[in-house]
Amino acid sequence: MIKQPFLLTKFTPFSSKSKHTLFTFHCNFSIKMASLTARTTPTVQNVPGLTPEEMERVCEQTFQRYESGGLGKRKGKGVAIVWFRNDLRVLDNEALLRAWVSSEAILPVYCVDPRLFGTTHYFGLPKTGALRAQFIIECLNDLKRNLVKRGLNLLIQHGKPEEIIPSLAKAYKAHTVYAHKETCSEEVKVEKLVTRNLQKLVSPSSGGIGNDPGSRNTTKLELVWGSTMYHIDDLPCDCESLPDVYTQFRKSVEYKSKVCNCTRLPTSFGPPPEVGDWGPVPQVTELGLQQEKVSKGMNFVGGESAALGRVHDYFWKKDLLKVYKETRNGMLGPDYSTKFSPWLASGSLSPRFIYEEVKRYEKERQSNDSTYWVLFELIWRDYFRFLSIKLGNLLFQAGGPQKVNINWSQDQTMFDAWRRGQTGYPLIDANMKELAATGFMSNRGRQIVCSFLVRDMGIDWRMGAEWFETCLLDYDPCSNYGNWTYGAGVGNDPREDRYFSIPKQAQNYDPEGEFVAYWLPELRALPREKRHSPGMMYLNPIVALKHGYTKKTGDSKTAFSSRRGRPEDNRRKRHGY
Repeated sequence: MIKQPFLLTKFTPFSSKSKHTLFTFHCNFSIKMASLTARTTPTVQNVPGLTPEEMERVCEQTFQRYESGGLGKRKGKGVAIVWFRNDLRVLDNEALLRAWVSSEAILPVYCVDPRLFGTTHYFGLPKTGALRAQFIIECLNDLKRNLVKRGLNLLIQHGKPEEIIPSLAKAYKAHTVYAHKETCSEEVKVEKLVTRNLQKLVSPSSGGIGNDPGSRNTTKLELVWGSTMYHIDDLPCDCESLPDVYTQFRKSVEYKSKVCNCTRLPTSFGPPPEVGDWGPVPQVTELGLQQEKVSKGMNFVGGESAALGRVHDYFWKKDLLKVYKETRNGMLGPDYSTKFSPWLASGSLSPRFIYEEVKRYEKERQSNDSTYWVLFELIWRDYFRFLSIKLGNLLFQAGGPQKVNINWSQDQTMFDAWRRGQTGYPLIDANMKELAATGFMSNRGRQIVCSFLVRDMGIDWRMGAEWFETCLLDYDPCSNYGNWTYGAGVGNDPREDRYFSIPKQAQNYDPEGEFVAYWLPELRALPREKRHSPGMMYLNPIVALKHGYTKKTGDSKTAFSSRRGRPEDNRRKRHGY
């Protein structure tokens, strides 16, 4: 969501009111086509739309607001390690603050784990695509710069954390490794391996090193919760008892829980221990990926500075928070929704900071349904995170939390047509091309393409979820797989089983065909009313649509054809906000 040298002209969609063809006679044709070309030339819009200097200024001003001399004198001893994972930020990073309090020196480290660049579990797709890899690289560069400004640096290591972290703990005689807790099986397995290997180390007993007095002076891994708006310890119930219905969860936390304040910042986190070579942040090509650049649509800039810049740009500079609820289902351009999700997923942006900014906006400007709705969406994000603890690996299995037995198709040709945007349905194809080109897709688009893949094509929802895992800048397993189980009708709430009619969605959310014309240039010259049904001017549809409801034919757990779609319009938005 940044930069001025790259801040290009905002795309202005074709807006002719004429319903007849442009092709009248040669003179008018030339004039109109020149105008059309000028208005539809692909542009790149950086998100946020700020210069690098503006982003840096916003970041520094925000840090200064959260600085506190009231943190007291630092009394810790020895060295503490901060293992950065999906928490690539300085502000409201409790793991970093705890390390500062408990030590004389902090060693921040990020492990470039080769498993993150392997293949997905079921269908062998790339776990991390080039665009998300580039985004993470930008996040790491920005984190490194911000840590240096605060008296530290960032040690970049290539390899598995369970090998690197214990090795560093031994070399620097660290008493504690601080890191943010994750919830899904792959990440939790790494935490357990790090803990096991740390337990094999026995540091020499020396004054002050180690804050756990005992016979064995081992380095411990201290996991900190910091990925949600509501803290896990403040929930009205434990995660195993989490309601199956989101609304019940939301009402419960809104009534019984309180959002904790963001942690304060010391003026400096330094000094770090003596490090010979901190190591450079890698290039995309060093990760085994081809360099890709966004050449059309939105280009999200990675890093905490960009994240704070986007909050400032959307809330305060453009004053768009007050209309969020009315615009959030848009599809074209950067400002129909907050676009915070890529930075939330990388941990470059704290959900508690967003909460505090919303409350500040409500106090200084206005409070309305739109200001509340941003928090409503953050509670959805919290819900999926907590739900992943309750559900475990059911979240990733074909039958989902409901353990539904459905005979999914895994037709590769059909799936490839979907992921490449070659289905013959402009609304589907435009969304899939945007995803491939930018790493982002609107919330509305995600629901539509999910419904189409699962309900119209009958394809295994996990294929779609894994493709999203490859492409999305804002990928995190909890929200991604949670949303796909809901979209496939196998989620923990059986009421969330809805069919999205493409003609109706097109009429409601892209009535002028501006979105499809932008991503499918071959449709630009068509009259607006033809862009979603171009006939012979476009690809033949790969499947026929199942409009509206389908009748139940027996046990709902026996076949895909027996699943009943429900009206889509009241479905809540849970991602891409």
